Amino acid sequence: MDFDLRMTDELLATTRAVRKRMDFDRPVPRDVIDACLEVAIQAPTGGNSQTWRWMVVDDPAKKQAIADFYREAGGRYLASSASRAKERGQEQTARVYDSAVYLADNLHRAPVFVIPCIEGRIPEAAPPLSWIGSMGSIFPAVWSFQLALRSRGLGSALTTLHLVKEKETAELLGIPENIQQVALLPVGYTKGTDFKRAEREPVSTITHWNSW
Repeated sequence: MDFDLRMTDELLATTRAVRKRMDFDRPVPRDVIDACLEVAIQAPTGGNSQTWRWMVVDDPAKKQAIADFYREAGGRYLASSASRAKERGQEQTARVYDSAVYLADNLHRAPVFVIPCIEGRIPEAAPPLSWIGSMGSIFPAVWSFQLALRSRGLGSALTTLHLVKEKETAELLGIPENIQQVALLPVGYTKGTDFKRAEREPVSTITHWNSW
């Protein structure tokens, strides 16, 4: 198979966290979410474990409750981080936090929440290798899901603040105790598709060959 490298690279390089440009008023059909998850579960997993599980929420009352958990957990942190970035003249960082505050304020309006999970809880005292291995078996699928959304005109944002209230969220949604939530992605169609590459340090300044 010959890939169009220009198109492929643009998909990879311009899939951004969508916050202010999410269309809160346009419904997202369930079959679109299912199609993107079909792509996502083609991602590799450690030991072919395939322990990914997906919680999809489109019930307005449950979205509102989860959004309230999110704001309780991180609303003050996001607002203070935005203020600090502005005071320090960190323009790009300030814009990111400003949009994160906007998303927090409007999270309940996102048409769909997708909560990636893994089967089997990781003990808090587990060594780093256990955490790295488990997260390495879910986040490739999460990224594939986000790319599949982008290619269909939708956007998402990878968030984790609701995990402060993971227990409450699990009780709300009936998630079993042996299932560990790892993120929350608000999902919706985007306002326009002209996303651009972000400013990044040159690869030559962060890459080391054969020795540090």
